Amino acid sequence: MKTEPHVTDDAGRAEAAVHQEIVRQILRAVQSVQYGSVEVIIQNSRVVQIERKEKIRFDKPVGFEKRERG
Repeated sequence: MKTEPHVTDDAGRAEAAVHQEIVRQILRAVQSVQYGSVEVIIQNSRVVQIERKEKIRFDKPVGFEKRERG
């Protein structure tokens, strides 16, 4: 199934290029986050912003390691 609109003029080609760039940026944001979220902000049916929130997780809380007592 073809997902890109049929393009017949320069304006249509420019709009298709913008859509492709938006998709690339969303995919890049998703692929770069190990733990977190990607939010796509839309206004008037157009993507206006992509937010990437990332959490940094540690196996053990910093500074709370068990210490052996002698």
